[in-house]
Amino acid sequence: MAQRFQPLSGPATNRLPLPAAGLVMLGIVAVGLGSLAALIHAASDLHIAQLWQEPYLLAILKFSLWQATLSTLISLGLGMLVAVVLARRPRFPGRGLLLRIMEMSLVIPSLLALFGLVAVHGRQGWVAPLIEAMPFFSGNAPGYLYGLSGIVLAHVFFNLPLSARIMLQAVERAPGTHWRLVAQFGLSRRAIWQVLEWPAIKPLLPRLAALVFTLCFTSFAIVMTLGGGPGSSTLEVALYQALKYDNDLALAALLALTQLTICLALWGMALAGGASAPLLQGGSEQRVGQPLDAQRRDTRGWRRLGDGVTLSALILLLVPPLVAIVIAGLAGVPQMVADGTVWAAARRSLLMASCAGIGAVSLALVLLAGTGVLRDAGRRGLAAVMEGSGQLILVLPALVLGTGLFVLLRPALGGAMQAYALVVLVNALMALPFAMQVLRSGAVELAAPQRRLADQLGIHGWARLRWLLWPRLRRPMALSLAYAMTLSLGDFSVIALFGSPASPTLPMLLYQQLGGYRWQSAAATALMLLALIVLIFALLSVLTRRLPRYPWKRSGRLSVVSRPQC
Repeated sequence: MAQRFQPLSGPATNRLPLPAAGLVMLGIVAVGLGSLAALIHAASDLHIAQLWQEPYLLAILKFSLWQATLSTLISLGLGMLVAVVLARRPRFPGRGLLLRIMEMSLVIPSLLALFGLVAVHGRQGWVAPLIEAMPFFSGNAPGYLYGLSGIVLAHVFFNLPLSARIMLQAVERAPGTHWRLVAQFGLSRRAIWQVLEWPAIKPLLPRLAALVFTLCFTSFAIVMTLGGGPGSSTLEVALYQALKYDNDLALAALLALTQLTICLALWGMALAGGASAPLLQGGSEQRVGQPLDAQRRDTRGWRRLGDGVTLSALILLLVPPLVAIVIAGLAGVPQMVADGTVWAAARRSLLMASCAGIGAVSLALVLLAGTGVLRDAGRRGLAAVMEGSGQLILVLPALVLGTGLFVLLRPALGGAMQAYALVVLVNALMALPFAMQVLRSGAVELAAPQRRLADQLGIHGWARLRWLLWPRLRRPMALSLAYAMTLSLGDFSVIALFGSPASPTLPMLLYQQLGGYRWQSAAATALMLLALIVLIFALLSVLTRRLPRYPWKRSGRLSVVSRPQC
């Protein structure tokens, strides 16, 4: 009996995550700050006063701030409305499918979405004949897809579903008893908003606003495609032009520092006033709070019509571009089968995405493991710093990171393979914040009670990983890997700078085909990209759905042993 409670492995294994996480943290900080320092060092004649003395740079800065602010306000405002409506209507047909489409907005490649938006909202798109058929309109359809309106529309297409999905999760996590009381007391719409919905959404807003603003502020492919000219350019596009065409490192460093300062200031304010809950959930999709049978007063009457209009508008925003990609792509399939360039680009993209995804998930796991050890030791400040190091890349433009590394490693870099390796490294670092957000819910929150029990029983090492961590981490790991691979698969900013036009990835090939007005080929490439994304999510979901084989299950003792909740 005495041997029954002996540790399954030595406690020394628990000390390994901390030094490993420390090395990863130092490596990330060194890469991020080192690349920026290399860029600044290379720019010998940096003049900060250029920013407000040159009208062109001042106009770019104003436009960058204006379009990001406008996109953030619209995305959060409409996202709040959609989240409330979805929480109020838990049973309408197709709700699950609509939520899956909303989740895809985070990872769908920008060029892929742009292809669908052009097919629907372009001058030759689906909407143009409807506008021209209106009795009060005469002439050709307006080109609202290009310029500020098009940029904001594309940003709302990406960020409205993301905001609404995160807010919906927060609202549905409210206790079920609260929703039953709301139904029993017959609270009005305003009262429900004041006592339940707003208190659930409010803590998320600072970090969510910072995330959406950063995504819009550092947007590259959308502004590059829909900008329409110098009057609608942003810091990110100007940075790309300074590096790619002008070879002006001083201007690139100035733009990078400006962008970095604004993003860091915004995230500093957000982290100071926001909650610490993860924005992205990687665990179970089970609804925690609101019961399905709660009959609320605000679900009846004219609000039913208003909810229908809101959900119809959301569907019209999200679904037609995706349908347009499929329809246009199917027509180009015969041509794609005979085109070896697409298959070579697909293989190249998948290989690079796999390496970047595995790298991002591995770095995130090591950082979170070290953070957990520090929190258990009561060193929460240092744990926050370690976890925050993984978010550093979020405020550092991908172009700056890649260019800085290129300048730093320039004597050793030579062939195309080394350039692609640099792209993989940058993609892995860019996907790291999203992987950490997904894994954080499984590694920190769900495993905490079991971790304390395992420490008391002395369960460490392989046994701890096999029986405690893996059942809870396998789904978040699969989701984070899918996110990271998809983000890398759709990357266009870094590959545009370092990629070879003769050996393109799928996004680069798509951009080349759109630029060459090869619409049919571009449609087939877009469909291939969409199919790969769906395949990655489906394959990883199937592979991690199967539960591990437990000895007590094989021996028929499952009824007396509680299976871990995954």
